[in-house]
Amino acid sequence: MDTKIQKLQKIINIKFKDLNLLKKSITHKSFDPENNFEKLEFLGDRILGLVISIKLISLYPDEKEGILDKKLASLVNRNKCLEVGTALGLNQFIIVGKQFDKRIKKNVIVNKIVSDCTEALIGAIYYDKGFQFTEKFILKNWKKYLDLSEQTFIDSKTKLQEYSLKYFKKLPNYKFISSSGPRHNPKFKIAVKLENTIFYDGVGDSKKKAEQNAAKNLLSSLDL
Repeated sequence: MDTKIQKLQKIINIKFKDLNLLKKSITHKSFDPENNFEKLEFLGDRILGLVISIKLISLYPDEKEGILDKKLASLVNRNKCLEVGTALGLNQFIIVGKQFDKRIKKNVIVNKIVSDCTEALIGAIYYDKGFQFTEKFILKNWKKYLDLSEQTFIDSKTKLQEYSLKYFKKLPNYKFISSSGPRHNPKFKIAVKLENTIFYDGVGDSKKKAEQNAAKNLLSSLDL
């Protein structure tokens, strides 16, 4: 275990004063219900949001709050944390209980845990090194995403909502269709319609993703 932690230190290029903090940041509750990454993840999530918010205001001092909010959401979501964590190689170091070993090897739950560990690592760095060091770590690892943040991405569900409110003064109508698959790998189907359309459905491994895909399909039908 000590060798594993030392190797992780070299990869992230940070020498911890308290190695237990680093170990905790990659420990899942299935391995240790008490000393795991959950509280560090909670802290890291808030620090990440703060650092990126400050940077966005610095980069776009004249931008409206609504646009900044959308930029922030696209930079600190689970997928971005997963990309950063994967780039750092955190998936090689996750510590889980035996019941999770096979699922980790099959990559079933590893994505969520890597994302969570990325935020937990930020929390651990903050406790060990302080805010300024943590800020530098975040800005270094989020640099390429910040460089692209000039292009504001509006997700399909938000775009459909804005369109519906503008033309019909009401929100889109979403309808749950079905769910299937095992608990660790579910599939949801959700449909959506506007005042003047039929229902268009979408499928995803979460209700949110299914709604996004349904909205995307409806927007495509309107050539939007």
